[in-house]
Amino acid sequence: MPAVQRIAPKTIFSDDEWAPLAKRSTLRALGCVAHAYALIIAAGALVIVWPNPLTYILAVTIIGARQLGLAILMHDAAHGALSPHQKVNDWIGQWLCAGPIGTDVLRYRPYHLQHHRFTEQPEDPDLGLSRPFPITKGSFWRKVVRDLTGQTFYKQRIAPSIQAFLSGKQPTKEMDETALRFWVTNGIIIGVTTVLGYWWAWFALWLVPFATWQQLITRLRNIAEHACVGKHDDPFRHARTTLANPLERLLIAPYWVHYHSEHHVFMHVPCYRLEQLHGLLMEKGFAPRMAIAESYPAMLRVATSKAA
Repeated sequence: MPAVQRIAPKTIFSDDEWAPLAKRSTLRALGCVAHAYALIIAAGALVIVWPNPLTYILAVTIIGARQLGLAILMHDAAHGALSPHQKVNDWIGQWLCAGPIGTDVLRYRPYHLQHHRFTEQPEDPDLGLSRPFPITKGSFWRKVVRDLTGQTFYKQRIAPSIQAFLSGKQPTKEMDETALRFWVTNGIIIGVTTVLGYWWAWFALWLVPFATWQQLITRLRNIAEHACVGKHDDPFRHARTTLANPLERLLIAPYWVHYHSEHHVFMHVPCYRLEQLHGLLMEKGFAPRMAIAESYPAMLRVATSKAA
């Protein structure tokens, strides 16, 4: 099928309006990365200072959300939107964002750009994420249980490695480089926390959030972005924007990821400009043309509306 229609920014925005939206800033990008790690460290410190089940659960949710935040910033790097300098953009994306969570910007980029080129068409590699919806509430809650108990993490991250090892399949060079970045960055985390006397921290305050809460909110992100949006000729209807309150932005939707309709129309706008982009589109009267959910619960009511 033909690629989706693109909208020229200058047909909507003046030069003075568009220039700041398109501007990429290495300093802003590094600020977002630093913010992610600062929250991770603060949440871990909370457990160390006040160790109890409530602070641990809070830490797991905050850390898991920032791990998703690193994935979102890696996604921006795939669009070349973190820095105006390509090598700097890719280095930040590879080592500071993708490496610690076991992903790879250069492998992700062609896959993801195909998703943008053929959104919700048969050639869309992410079509399987939205095709099953709406689902029943029972089906949704079973998925929640699988995510929070680590079953999704095992299926997606551990089982394929075990199967590849047992089959004798040799990893590609790209897979080796991804593994190297993962163990170098995670080795630093393990080394630093061990030297400080918290040898258990990598497992309890990095791996557990990654295998549980991060899996769940990644699912919520995928549902919010494309589930039940359907096929449309208008690029403004290719994805959904979900309005998020401060608590949802802390625990579910970091780094402006909820402005997904705006991102699909203008995919090279950095994530730290999406809120400003959203505001301008609302001022220009584009709200009726867009798929906008008032909240994450409202979005989930649509996505889980199939009768049992």
